[in-house]
Amino acid sequence: MHALIVVGHHDPHSLTHALARQVADGLASVGLASVGHSSEIADLASEGFDPRFSLADHAVHRRLAAPPADVLNEQTRIERADALVLVYPIYWWSLPALLKGWVERVFSNGWAFDYDEGTTIKKLRGMKVHLIGVAGADTGTFERHGYGEAMRVQIEHGIFDYCGAEVLSSTLLDDSEGPDQAAHLHHALALGKKLFADCQAAA
Repeated sequence: MHALIVVGHHDPHSLTHALARQVADGLASVGLASVGHSSEIADLASEGFDPRFSLADHAVHRRLAAPPADVLNEQTRIERADALVLVYPIYWWSLPALLKGWVERVFSNGWAFDYDEGTTIKKLRGMKVHLIGVAGADTGTFERHGYGEAMRVQIEHGIFDYCGAEVLSSTLLDDSEGPDQAAHLHHALALGKKLFADCQAAA
């Protein structure tokens, strides 16, 4: 089984990138005993993915043009995967622009969803998703202001459920600039180890 781990951070030395590598390492450690487990890290920043939704993307949305090559490449990578893992810093209580733009461009009309006489067709049924958000604030701040619920509605429901994908886990790693970074890395390693156990249980 294959996991695509998408990293939405510009700094390769960030905690976000370290967490993505831990997920991959956890999966690899299980893969030693389960032949066929593998992962790919999609580092959107280093790969130069352009998150800007352009006139060309608008034409794709209106079904007037085929998706450009960079979007097709990302869609192909997702289609190869049995699990999609997004690892990202939380900026202004949501996805960072790099990752949000990736979603806007890649999860396009005709590929992720479609319409039929006023009914939305969810085209990504069967996709299994794991979310790992890295926050500077503590959990109490998210709870007091409702930021966690807002993110759940926007991301889990508004993006993935809209397309038919199933979010199997959504992890908030809070206080990321505090003393608990080692615990966060351990958590990511554990998630990688049980990644496909969750997928198989949901199948």
